[in-house]
Amino acid sequence: MDINCTKEERLLLERIGSAAKELDMPCYLIGGFVRDKLLGRSSKDADIVCIGDGIALADAVAQTFSPPLHVSFFKTFGTAQIKLPNGFEVEFVGARKESYTELSRKPEVESGTFEDDQNRRDFTINAMAISLSPKDFGTLVDPFNGTADLESKTIRTPLDPDITFSDDPLRMMRGIRFATQLGFTIEEETLAAIARNKERLNIISKERITDELNKIIAAKVPSIGFDLLYKTGLLEIFFPQMVLLAGVEIIEGKGHKDNFYHTLQVLDNVAYRSNNLWLRWAAILHDIAKPATKKFEPGHGWTFHGHDALGKKMAGTIFKQLKLPLGEQLKYVGKLVALHLRPISLTKEEITDSAMRRLLFDAGEDIEDLMMLCESDITSKNKQKVRRFLENFELVKKRLKIVEENDKIRNWQPPIDGAEVMKIFNLPPSREVGIIKTAIREAILDGIIPNEYDAAYQFMMGKATELGLAPAEK
Repeated sequence: MDINCTKEERLLLERIGSAAKELDMPCYLIGGFVRDKLLGRSSKDADIVCIGDGIALADAVAQTFSPPLHVSFFKTFGTAQIKLPNGFEVEFVGARKESYTELSRKPEVESGTFEDDQNRRDFTINAMAISLSPKDFGTLVDPFNGTADLESKTIRTPLDPDITFSDDPLRMMRGIRFATQLGFTIEEETLAAIARNKERLNIISKERITDELNKIIAAKVPSIGFDLLYKTGLLEIFFPQMVLLAGVEIIEGKGHKDNFYHTLQVLDNVAYRSNNLWLRWAAILHDIAKPATKKFEPGHGWTFHGHDALGKKMAGTIFKQLKLPLGEQLKYVGKLVALHLRPISLTKEEITDSAMRRLLFDAGEDIEDLMMLCESDITSKNKQKVRRFLENFELVKKRLKIVEENDKIRNWQPPIDGAEVMKIFNLPPSREVGIIKTAIREAILDGIIPNEYDAAYQFMMGKATELGLAPAEK
């Protein structure tokens, strides 16, 4: 067997093969582990198929360790899993064949031959198997020529793609995910079958769809997957708001950019700079409200006023729709979408310390991520224009650093808070308290007074006089 296994992996596979021999049970290593090793990629888990009881084989393998490993088993599905001390997971299942009903991706399962088991696999590159039986240990079983598809970097189904995708529509998402992660091409008839069966995706839960989508987003070049999702029609099924970004409208000879493909370029730019999934989601959603705010102004051209603020609201709707987390992750994405125009606007006007302080105050600890998003948003076919914008953007970044070092505005709180205002003037929570707090904050951000207690106190007293307030008697 020459599939780039480590010494530890080979010893584990030999251990499994020996345990299977004791049970007189042929077994095979199959699926993603075989594929990844043939590609020279690392793998965190392995799937074992045996001709017999998978749970019994898992128990037997677990007992060969000292102390014996814990076995997690699922009798309904006839599967079992053991986790090694190093975190590597091995799943065991008996060979089976499956039949599907029209309204569910959950199959009726019954025992089958090893050929039945390979037939039920999603793609040829995942149907390759290696025998672990001592008599023919390491022999490759490749009935669908998956090794050739690996060499040609091709994704195709083992059997009729219409049946494969209709049976389990999530396989369409998986095929696009594999193409994105591996840089492979989906074979023409397989790709056409995805488009023909796109409506079948409606029987899949949003959680499963989003899990695959996030794996696409986490890839090195996520635009590959989004382009395929768009062209096959899958994207419209579960994320119609993004599809609305596509296309160019021209009036009076003036057209706007295709905001779908612009978004994909921004996403790839962010992906090149960061592995942060939620920063990548901010890239996906930064212009999501442009279709809703698009307007043509005669003599001027296209405008998208307010797409930043509306985009933040739409982020919440989309996160709910896709069953994404609604806590800190949504808050973070919404903030970046709402602020994404601010740093770029500073490159187009005289840069004031006040504008810098406000940006630092509003972005807080996420300022570096915001700047990364905005830098990624600088796209154009005109390389000279891009270079000029990036040079201006560097000036903004340098100025932000200077202002932050001088004023320490990031995560800053004014030196006088609402509780102190209420105590000094003997006020309950009220409009006047809010006015004074806001006035102090704005005065410091605008540079009218320094960020010091005494200056803030004197300013507060002047503002209180304007409002007809006097300090409480001591």
